[in-house]
Formats: sequence, C-alpha cells, structure tokens
Amino acid sequence: MTVSADSVAAVPARRPWYRQLYVWVLTGIAAGIVVGSVWPSVGVDLEPLGTTFVNMIKMVITPVIFLTVVAGIAGVDDLRRVGRVGLKSLIYFEVVSTIALIIGLVVINVFRPGDGVHAKPGNIAITGNAKNFIQQGETSSWWHYLTDMVPSSVVGAFADGDVLQVLFFGVLFGIAVKLLGPAGKPITAGVNVLSAAIFKVLQLVMYAAPIGAFGAMAFTVGKYGISTLTSLGSLIGIFYGTSVFFVVVVLGAIAALVRINIFRLLRYLRDELLIVLGTSSSETVLPRLIDKLEYLGAPRQVVGLTVPTGYSFNLDGTSIYLTLAALYVAQATDTPLSIVQQLGLLAVLLLTSKGAAGVTGSGFIVLAATLSTVGTIPVAGIMLIFGIDKFMSECRALTNVCGNSVATLVVAHWEGVLDHERAGKVLRGEPVEPPADSPQDQDRERVPVAAGQKSLPPTDEAAPGPVQHA
Repeated sequence: MTVSADSVAAVPARRPWYRQLYVWVLTGIAAGIVVGSVWPSVGVDLEPLGTTFVNMIKMVITPVIFLTVVAGIAGVDDLRRVGRVGLKSLIYFEVVSTIALIIGLVVINVFRPGDGVHAKPGNIAITGNAKNFIQQGETSSWWHYLTDMVPSSVVGAFADGDVLQVLFFGVLFGIAVKLLGPAGKPITAGVNVLSAAIFKVLQLVMYAAPIGAFGAMAFTVGKYGISTLTSLGSLIGIFYGTSVFFVVVVLGAIAALVRINIFRLLRYLRDELLIVLGTSSSETVLPRLIDKLEYLGAPRQVVGLTVPTGYSFNLDGTSIYLTLAALYVAQATDTPLSIVQQLGLLAVLLLTSKGAAGVTGSGFIVLAATLSTVGTIPVAGIMLIFGIDKFMSECRALTNVCGNSVATLVVAHWEGVLDHERAGKVLRGEPVEPPADSPQDQDRERVPVAAGQKSLPPTDEAAPGPVQHA
C-alpha cells in the first residue's frame, strides 16, 4: 500500500546525545568530583546547590503520591483489587528484603573485613551528626514504625513529607471517593487535572537536576575527601559488590520470570539512577519513577500503591547495608556472635529495616536502633563507619530504586495487568502511545504519523519515557 507524502508527517529527529538528561547529570557528577577533590573548601560551599534541588523534589513528592493513589483507587472496577495489590506487594517486599538481609549476612561472614581492627568501644568518641543519629536510634523501638504510619494530622503528614503517612491517608481517601459512586466522579476528574499540573511542575524542576548533582557531589567529596574511601575501602568494595550481585543476579532472575530484561530496565531508568547517584537520595526520583513505570506498562492502580509503599517496606539496599555494617562493627570491636545471635539480629532487622526512609542518614539511624535493640554489639562502634556512610548511602539508594522498580513490575504481572508487549517495545526503544489514563497524557504534544496509524508522543531513542528533559 502506497502512502502519499501529504499523509505522512516528518518524524522528529532523535534528541542529540548532548541534550539528554543523563549526559548532563553525569557531567555534573564528574565536575563535582573534580571540584571537591581539587578545591575541597569550594566543594563544601556548594552544598546548598544539592540540598536546594532535593528540597525542590520533596516539594512535589507528597502531592504526587496522594494524587496518584487517589486516582488509581478511584479508577478501579473492584475495591478488592486494591487489597490484593497491597497484600501481594507486602508479601513480595518481605520475601525479597529478607533475601537481601541473608545475602549481606553471608557475605560479611565470608570476607570478614572487620577482623584485625581491634577497636575499643570505650575509646571511640561520638561527635557531630553521628551523635544525633545515635540518639535518635537509641530512642526508637521496633513498633514505632507501625504506629507512625497513621498521621496525627493530615496537614502535618504533607508538611513533614512523610511518604508512608501520605500513602495511608491517600488510600483511605481514594476508597472514600470510590464509595461515593457517581458523586465521586467530579473529584476523580479534578484529581487527574491536578496530577497533570503537578507532573508539569516536576518537569520544570528536573531542569535543575545536573546542577543539584554537581553541588551534592562536590560537597560530598570536598567534605569527606577521597581518602575516606580508601581508609575503609574493603567494606565499601564488599558493599558495592554485594549490591551489584543482588541487582544483577537476584533482581535479574526475578525480572526474567516476568519477561523483563534487567539490563534494559536499568538502561531505561538511567536518568533516575544517575540523579540518585549524584544526590544520594532515592526520594529525588520517586515521582519520575512512578511516571516511567506507568509508561512502561504497569497500571496506575499498581504503581501508585507499590512504589510509595516500597519506599518504606522494600529497601533492599538498606537491608544489605544493615547486615554488613552491624557485623562489621561486631568484628571490628572483637564482639563474638554465635549463629543463634546472628539469627536473632536478622530477626530484629526484619522489623527495623522497614522503618528506613529513602533519605540520607536514615540507614545510620536504623543501624543505631538495631544495635540498641539487640544489645550485644556496642552502639558506639558505628562511629567506625560514620565517615563512609555518605558514600555508602549512594549505593543504598541506587539498590532501593532498582528493587522497587522490579517489585512494581512483578506485582503488576502477578495481578495479570502488566502490558508485556508495551514493556518490550519501550525497553527496546520503540515509540509507543502514552497510557490512556495517564495524567501526563492530557497535555502531551502529539506527533502525526502515517495515515491509518495512531499518533505517537515525542520519543528519545536511548531513553523513551514521559519525562525526558535535559
């Protein structure tokens, strides 16, 4: 069949590599390392660039979660599906995070990087931010992670940026809107419009991502120095190596079961992963992650529940870190632990690891809380790894993002609603229509193609998705 020239519109040229977000973020990270290494004082002074960008992202996180959850629940045919998705998500989170804890426990017992340190807990000085983290951890208990999910004030939950509390209220509000029946349809329509506006705000904020990554990396290197990496290089190397193994082998195998190639998925999410690398916080990409997983083929009803919940209950990188760090402190302080004691530590970590949020410093607080609860490992010993915690937080956040991405796709497949054909096309870089119910689709620019075909959104060969800005 011959298509006339008039019926075909020119397909827009693929975006040049120098206009892609990941290139600019990578450039910002590299420049930050150079500045922090050569001019440490300048690097420290650049901290506001990173913190300001993180705050800009936090500004839209809670509205995105609330609106996405409400729209997703209000749009389901049967409220029982919401319960199924939530239950399946929690089961998956518990199983996979337990695997991460066990892997960390095995690795630290095999390599034993803390042997030979012979640190005396009584001689370890606790100062600065570490003192505050330890105090927060010592005053925490395992059950407060459950009670804290219920906000004392709806406004307070949004103001504090508490993801789990906003999720809790969003689920209740979404169910209430659904139970209103026809009377709730105007509310759902309004939520969809607000979602489109919030995601547009996010697109504008992401223009600052390279600058934020530059400032955050310059501060980290300038403040702590490259020498900090070498002083505890064995522990850092073990942690990064274990995390890579977990992502490639464990998550790769899980993804393969739902016909997803882990390497293509990582390539698809490379913008988000580089932003996390530069800012050391997985929260900076939470709204984009929700957006891109929905674009990949997971329905909003699944993405809106699984991703925010995973940010509190499915922190695989934090789980690996906690077992490695706890056992390293025991080894470094010559604290003997039997197999039974290590299993007891693992049992405590199954609870306390669920309380770590996706922000810098939370893993350190949870570690202090865990050691305080167990009582056999001196809490003061965590000062031994405080200097490298900032560098390890980057790997924690990266692994957490990968784990939550795979979890969302698995739950969607488990529910039988994952669009495998669409996912395959997106991961291969082929252009596809945006999701029909996507709030971002309401004002998306359309590109006409050959007659008889559907119009396609602007795409990027290397990283297709709804938010691709340099």
